[in-house]
Amino acid sequence: MASCDTTGEAERTTTDFRCVQCGFPVKTLYIQYSPGNIRLVKCGNCKAVADGYIECEVMILILDLILHKPKAYRHVFYNMFSKETVNFESLFWKLVLVYGMLDIYKMWVLSTNEKEYPMPVSFTSFLLEFGKMLTGATFGNLIFLCVLFCGTRKLLSVATRFHGWKQMLFVVVVSSYFKIFLLAMMVWEFPSSVILIIDIFVLSSNTVALKGIVRCLLVCALAHGMKFFASQNKAFVLQS
Repeated sequence: MASCDTTGEAERTTTDFRCVQCGFPVKTLYIQYSPGNIRLVKCGNCKAVADGYIECEVMILILDLILHKPKAYRHVFYNMFSKETVNFESLFWKLVLVYGMLDIYKMWVLSTNEKEYPMPVSFTSFLLEFGKMLTGATFGNLIFLCVLFCGTRKLLSVATRFHGWKQMLFVVVVSSYFKIFLLAMMVWEFPSSVILIIDIFVLSSNTVALKGIVRCLLVCALAHGMKFFASQNKAFVLQS
């Protein structure tokens, strides 16, 4: 019988991995007997393989994310982004920056279609309008995060709620990957209704990523609604 190679495995056992089927904590996801020879560990709760995505191609994971499968999100947030594999702080702030820039671009597209912000004629006016949109997007996202964080703290159970704003924001930002389709508007012209469709997909993706339960759907819907209201009524905050 081949001896079990525990090199590097001891470090991974201290990480809070989760079963992608039921979300139950597991100490490790696989046991490596030799290079290229591993055995997937079964969950002690549901008795299924804890994480089958370890042996899957990346494209399968992407397709399952698009199909809003909760187990794909559990793999990404609990088992894929660990401190041993990525620099969490660097990745976190880069994703937040991209998320914020996409929100500003969405606001610019909507305001241009509504003729609220005509094309700036000078660099100074461009900076002024950009500052207004940046402030509006920041204000809307702060309202969104406050409602989402308070809602998850009050309505969700202790086992499913998020204990840190960074963890929650990371989940929201990553599960908002549908926003990337806004970049297509730089190349092709689309009606403003496409942005509404993208927002609906973002809402559904956020809901699945944040455990995908009924109360979480209500919290996500309320948070997105408050963000939309704050963005549409930014004139009360921004006095031109």
